Amino acid sequence: MSTHTTATRRLAVAAAAALALSLGATACGSGGGSTSSAASSSASTPGGATGNSSAPKAHGDITVFAAASLKETFTDLGKKFEAANPGTKVTFNFGGSSALASSINSGAPADVFAAASPATMKTVTDAGGASGEPKTFVKNTLTIAVPKGNPKHIAGLKDLTAPGVKVALCAKEVPCGAAAQTALKAAGLNLTPVTLEQDVKGALTKVELGEVDASLVYKTDVQSDAAKIDGVDFPEADKAVNDYPIAALAKAPNKDGAAAFVAYIQSPEAKQVLTAAGFQAP
Repeated sequence: MSTHTTATRRLAVAAAAALALSLGATACGSGGGSTSSAASSSASTPGGATGNSSAPKAHGDITVFAAASLKETFTDLGKKFEAANPGTKVTFNFGGSSALASSINSGAPADVFAAASPATMKTVTDAGGASGEPKTFVKNTLTIAVPKGNPKHIAGLKDLTAPGVKVALCAKEVPCGAAAQTALKAAGLNLTPVTLEQDVKGALTKVELGEVDASLVYKTDVQSDAAKIDGVDFPEADKAVNDYPIAALAKAPNKDGAAAFVAYIQSPEAKQVLTAAGFQAP
């Protein structure tokens, strides 16, 4: 065999070996790249609550209707959610849960509803307005809000019925009002307030302004306003604990954003913020 022929064959064998190595490396690189990409996608999933790459991606504007008692915590959580999900904007509508539920049932554009009681959430679910089953994410308990220093020396519910004591309550259809009626009934008391407010912040403001001597509000509201208000706990409050449910809405303009926000509110980070504000774990 000639030297030329031998050299040619060696070159052919070397080329074949190089091609085989190239193909093997490409195959391994393709599989490894897919795994790395999936892991990266999962780790950077917007919303951050599930850690699953199939979780809804948060994007765009998200409108949340929430009970007035959630104002401070949800405002904080909204900012944290936006920071974790660039390109999102969370807008809140805070108010009495019953009024918010009525607005949703009337067609008001909203993505998420967070209510202060299962009863108000039920008005939305009964109308087919919720997407999926609402989830209870916190509980809340009533306390007696009094001006700093408690000038009327109120020690319990019975003191609210004393002559000359002016009291503000939430309206009965509002969750804080329904809870107040439950607590008063448990104590065997009849109380005639000087004003009925449409949400818990309204009842608290009456105390702040000195227009009443006391009001029945949530512990979280007193804690958030501790510079101006003192709270007086009473045993009957244990009979009137409110569950807070949250749900994405069936007609949400931003369905993925709604699902991501609802998931975030149930995350460990959000629960830490909520419990620090005085809410109880469900």
